[in-house]
Amino acid sequence: MSLFNKRRDVIEVSINQKKYALPDTGTLVDVLPLLQIRQADGIAIALNEEVIPRAEWAAHALRQADRIFVIRATQGG
Repeated sequence: MSLFNKRRDVIEVSINQKKYALPDTGTLVDVLPLLQIRQADGIAIALNEEVIPRAEWAAHALRQADRIFVIRATQGG
């Protein structure tokens, strides 16, 4: 799955242990639509085993072979 229509340089990343192709200009913000997540409330993202603060997602450029884990908080009872 990709986020672009025109040919650009592409990187491959792992998101929750699945491979995705993204433009080489991709950031952590671009990950959420791939997982059909519309709101970031209750979402945490770890990049290469380090949790990245939400305020840094838009500025955090992705690189080839990055390992991304998206975690959604749930309530239990």
